[in-house]
This record gives sequence, C-alpha cells and structure tokens, in this order.
Amino acid sequence: MAVSRFDRRPPERDTTRINERIRVPEVRMIDENGEQAGVRPINEALAYAQEHDLDLVEVAPNSKPPVCRVLDYSKYKYEQEQKAKAARKHQTQVNVREIKLRPKIADHDYNTKKGHVERFLKQNDKVKVTIMFRGREQSHPERGRMLLDRLFEDVSELATIESAPEQEGRNMHMLLAPARGAG
Repeated sequence: MAVSRFDRRPPERDTTRINERIRVPEVRMIDENGEQAGVRPINEALAYAQEHDLDLVEVAPNSKPPVCRVLDYSKYKYEQEQKAKAARKHQTQVNVREIKLRPKIADHDYNTKKGHVERFLKQNDKVKVTIMFRGREQSHPERGRMLLDRLFEDVSELATIESAPEQEGRNMHMLLAPARGAG
C-alpha cells in the first residue's frame, strides 16, 4: 500500500457507549463505589446516574446483559489516556541492523565491520550478520561459519546469539542481541 501525502481516513471516534447511546432494554449496573447493583431496566439505570450527576458507561458490551458502570466519564477517559501514555513510555523500540560480510574479507575490513557491530550493540540494537557467498565460495560454508564464530568471539562481552548461524540459499545469517549489561 502506497503512503499518500494526506491521510484521508476519518479520525478515530470513541466507540464507548454512554448514557442515551446505550440501546438495550436492561443492563447489569455497577454503582459509583464499584458495588454490584444488579440487573436493572435502562431508564432506571440512567435515572440513577443522573441523580448522582454522573454518566452511565458501557464497560462490557458483549456480555448478556451488557455491564454498565456509573462514573464520571471525562475523568475515566483522562485516566485511560494517562495509563496508555505510561505504557508507551515504558516500551522500548528494538531495531535490527544488518552487517554484510564476504567469506574472504580482509583483516582491516573485518575490523571496521566489527566496530560497526560493536557500536550497534552498544546502542541496544540487534544485529543481523549476513555472509554472502558467490560462485565456488558456496561449496565452503564452514568458512562462513568460522567467520561468524570469530565475530561472536570478538564481541562476546557485548552480545548473545539470538539465532545461531544458518545457511539460506547463497547467504548465511546469524542474529546477535545486546547482552544485559552492554548498554
């Protein structure tokens, strides 16, 4: 799907049904203290909520009958947003960076690539190390495995192997994850 410059989707509306939007004959009501108030006709539940200057909010629409709670809806919505914000704050984004090598790599080039791998691991990114085989190199996969083992030995204090070296067509892959205390 191509990303257009302008997002033409309508903004997401809140689908929670409150007060008059609840269209069922009876509801299981929970009062403002969190106590079960039993199954009541919808008009009686709405009247109870209006008496206490609160809203009737449908919290479990799929149950029979739907569960509705008497609460201050704007306060409830604000608290939900704060919880979602806190959850997003504690999430970490994991990037997978890729380094490509050849089986006949020179020492200086190897050291440069190893430096990149170390830098990525210190930034807490995962590193996918790919060895590309060409032509007759494919008949010697052990060279690629030896190179991956050597690379892991060199960065072993920073990394753990998440997926062991495996051959897939012309390429051999290994996934390194940052070690616990590496950051």
